[in-house]
Amino acid sequence: MAAVAVENGRRMFDYWLTVYKRTWKGTMISSFVLPFLYLAAMGIGLGSFVDSNGTGALGGISYLQFIAPGLLASTALQIAVGEATYPVLSGLKWQKFYYSMIATPLRPADVVYGQLGFIAFRVFTSCAVFLVVITLFGGLRSPLGVLGLPVALLVGMAVASPVAAYATILDNDSGFAMIFRFGVVPAFLFSGAFFPVSQLPDWIEWLAYVSPLWHAVDLARNLSLGTVNPWLALVNVLYLLAWFVIGTRLAVRGFTKRLIG
Repeated sequence: MAAVAVENGRRMFDYWLTVYKRTWKGTMISSFVLPFLYLAAMGIGLGSFVDSNGTGALGGISYLQFIAPGLLASTALQIAVGEATYPVLSGLKWQKFYYSMIATPLRPADVVYGQLGFIAFRVFTSCAVFLVVITLFGGLRSPLGVLGLPVALLVGMAVASPVAAYATILDNDSGFAMIFRFGVVPAFLFSGAFFPVSQLPDWIEWLAYVSPLWHAVDLARNLSLGTVNPWLALVNVLYLLAWFVIGTRLAVRGFTKRLIG
């Protein structure tokens, strides 16, 4: 049964890869250009101002080195959410190609695994390019910083699976506004990517620790700076894995209910 699931998931991934070969140019700006602009504007532009006023608040590191791992994790989250919202609802509501897929031997679970596999591919390739840019700009202080790539992949999947599950209960795309307004934007701003969350008021600081993005930013930054605490890193990884596992189970249940009833 496991071999069948792997093979069916591979076929689904191959479908999405074929589609992406014809549409990849439309993702260039959001996947590659915008993260580069953020890095240049915040890490280099604003960073030069922050560095000129002293780096004591950041532990003696440059602002570029502080912000780069956070931007890497944030990029992964934004790409994953984008791929788990409109494309998923399109397959269920507008184009309805998921229904033709389960008319074959594919199961709803296989559809989910293939969809998540493609999202993982999108997150990995985009973040790999961004990591190269960060390295060229001197944003990594330790060779361990390259491990920020699997961290980015993990946070991408940690948010993609529950968002895909959420998409299965929607009848139109208006529900995605809540995801972006109350999920993506607050996480992007208050996850520690741009400043230490310890500077937030006490009554809101704890919300940052609930966000999977904070755990990814914290882990990626510690790897980049070479200051990893093994136990805290384990907590970060387990927390992100929990989001992914639970989200995947919910996505399989949601797809099954929506496609089969």
